[in-house]
Amino acid sequence: MSLLFSRASLASLGLALGLSALCLSPVMAQETAPAAAAPADAAAPAAAPVDPNTVIATVNGQPLTEADLVLAEGELSQQFAQLPPEQRRAAALSAAIEIRVMAGKAVTDGLDKDPDFQRRMAFLQQRALHGEMVEKGVVDKVTDAEVRARYDQEIANTPPVSEVHARHILVKTKEEAEAIIKQLDGGADFQKLANEHTSDPSGKSNGGDLGWFGPGQMVPEFDKAAFALEVGKYTEQPVQSQFGWHVIKLEDKRAKQPPAFDDVKDQAKQAVIRDKYFALVKSLRADAKVEIPDAKLKQAVDTLESAK
Repeated sequence: MSLLFSRASLASLGLALGLSALCLSPVMAQETAPAAAAPADAAAPAAAPVDPNTVIATVNGQPLTEADLVLAEGELSQQFAQLPPEQRRAAALSAAIEIRVMAGKAVTDGLDKDPDFQRRMAFLQQRALHGEMVEKGVVDKVTDAEVRARYDQEIANTPPVSEVHARHILVKTKEEAEAIIKQLDGGADFQKLANEHTSDPSGKSNGGDLGWFGPGQMVPEFDKAAFALEVGKYTEQPVQSQFGWHVIKLEDKRAKQPPAFDDVKDQAKQAVIRDKYFALVKSLRADAKVEIPDAKLKQAVDTLESAK
């Protein structure tokens, strides 16, 4: 790839399909306990599902079940990511036991009655219920037809964009570029001159071919000059950029093709989820009685709400 290319932007596709991670973070998926690998030459039957009520350990007389362990593995998965798979189950059980004994001591000491702790627990419960509502009331209800319809809508709303196929010869000085243009004026072959003179490493063996690119993918000076050319023409004056001096030839021009559905369907799905989420929030907020005595704070909250 030529050094001329600037950072590509997904926004240029017209699919502004991002989500608020804070509002829409799904409930962390639970991980099932890894099964022991069977010998390669053994035709072992499929392992029977593990009863979630199976007691794995007891802690001060209280059972710790398979379901508890699966939950611990899921909630603590990032901490165990560097461990070999065969060690994660034991690590999760050790952590679950540690949590149980520490929590038991906290209750004995009355820490569960602390007002700050109770407020924090109430918030965590509400946040978990929020996540469940997003998962069950929004994400699980998105259909394939809705995702496809959102993709079609975005494509229909995206203005047509042209892209060009160009070649260039990059040199260090304006005088060198002018000499190359003079040779082209005399009938010299552009590709041959590019192979002989360009300082762009990617163009020394392919006649300076840059392939197809759209607006904004090249540095501004190059971009402007390339898109101003007629097909088959080259720049009559050298074009300066941060990389040096260019002589540009336009090989072809066409309408840019939209991204294929399979390439952006996940983004389209996130857009549908976002819209459904905010529609649900708007409906619930309309029915909720919310009072904010501080006028300045209320105005700030209202401004945030109106921007969603």
